[in-house]
Amino acid sequence: MLAPYRTVRYMRGPMAATTPAPIPEAASETSSARRAAVLAAALALMVRRGSGFSMADVAREASCSKETLYKWFGDRTGLLTATVQWQAAKVVMPVLPDGVLTRDGLEQSLAGFAASWLAVIMGDASLGLNRMAVGEAGEPGQIVLRHGPRAMAGRLAPLFEAGRQAGLITFDSTDEAFRLFFGLVVGDLQIRCLLGDPARPSPAEVKSQAATAAARFLALCAPATVPQGDRR
Repeated sequence: MLAPYRTVRYMRGPMAATTPAPIPEAASETSSARRAAVLAAALALMVRRGSGFSMADVAREASCSKETLYKWFGDRTGLLTATVQWQAAKVVMPVLPDGVLTRDGLEQSLAGFAASWLAVIMGDASLGLNRMAVGEAGEPGQIVLRHGPRAMAGRLAPLFEAGRQAGLITFDSTDEAFRLFFGLVVGDLQIRCLLGDPARPSPAEVKSQAATAAARFLALCAPATVPQGDRR
């Protein structure tokens, strides 16, 4: 993931002369943009060649030095991990509505996350990473699993828990809730594409699939009785 910007405060008085000069904002932005470009190049290479790449291959693809890659990512595993994390970060985090959580608010949050998630995983880059993970179940597969599905489960857990605390849904564990939601959102779309089906859902179809998945999830996880006033 890209490192956050830091705010540098200047010191006054005699010690000011020894205070390190702050990194210019333009330089920091350039470094962040360059790092993103390197990750994009690494991702494109992984999609084309799977995990059979070297740091030298990525350096050529990204038009940068191997020294820069080792400085930023440590080693090949670090680069692969950073690339998968960078791709996963494109999924928009679920938003907890302000105030009292209602059924409509929970449904909208789940549908919004599902639409973003589905759009990302059905893209060429994510499909390429998943083909690599399936084809090589060792380190690449573990990295994609850890920073893909498991990371998404972690992002959704607070929303699931908020819904349970509000009495809107019930489940035995957040892992169980995630597996159910994942199945409703993705269905057989991903496996069909991984097997070579060229058909991809349109943006409108992605939005419709996400909305349907959220509604069905709430229906399947609904408690025996829903608090009055929350079926809005």
